[in-house]
Amino acid sequence: MEEVVILEKVYGDRSGFLKLDKKLKALLGDLEVEWKLSAVKKNWVKVSLTGEDEEISANLVRDEFGEVPYRLSAVKEGETYRGRFIDLGKVGYGAYVDVGIFSPRPKDALLPLYYLKETFGEIPVREMIGRFGWVDNLPVEVTVRDVEFGAREVELAFSDSQLRRMKSWLNDGHDKLFITGTVSENVEKALIQTGHGRDVRRVEELGLMETLLILKKGTQAPGIIKEIGPHLKGTLIGAIKFGE
Repeated sequence: MEEVVILEKVYGDRSGFLKLDKKLKALLGDLEVEWKLSAVKKNWVKVSLTGEDEEISANLVRDEFGEVPYRLSAVKEGETYRGRFIDLGKVGYGAYVDVGIFSPRPKDALLPLYYLKETFGEIPVREMIGRFGWVDNLPVEVTVRDVEFGAREVELAFSDSQLRRMKSWLNDGHDKLFITGTVSENVEKALIQTGHGRDVRRVEELGLMETLLILKKGTQAPGIIKEIGPHLKGTLIGAIKFGE
């Protein structure tokens, strides 16, 4: 058996398992392999593969979805990783990101306050979270600045590409919604049911269960949240707002 903990999480309404299974059928359908999906620590998804082609299948899965570093010793300074915001707003000295460190014990990495202030200005972390639409499980690309193996601490910065993306989100004048906890198909269904599909300029999949809605100019995020929120139970919705 081959096992890969991929760079996706399933949580919320757990609709991601069905979507991921379809993706795996498209990726591995011609190979002699069976797979099983399960959620491991902190909702990361493990793909367990058995069969004649399990090794090549595992490599295809790694190439397609990526793999968590798993061990702290595998995390290297200067390297870029894909993680998820976790426990946002619970501390005032930065923002934690789960990059998939399980051993020797589960460990989240930190975007420290001094770095966030250098990058975004003298704004308290909790205000930053609200203003920038950050929500738990939102995928972010980060670069490791420092690893203290003795203290088991990992310090991060946003990658250059992540920073460019964030700054464009904050400056283009379009209200945005970040929705975590369901697949994009359910978000689109909620838009259709409420008649607000016409108010959305673009739908972007940020991850298996994380969606960005870029609204048309003149459409305000709070109104859309009020309409679609009841159709998306169990999700978290963050917003970037220009209309206030």
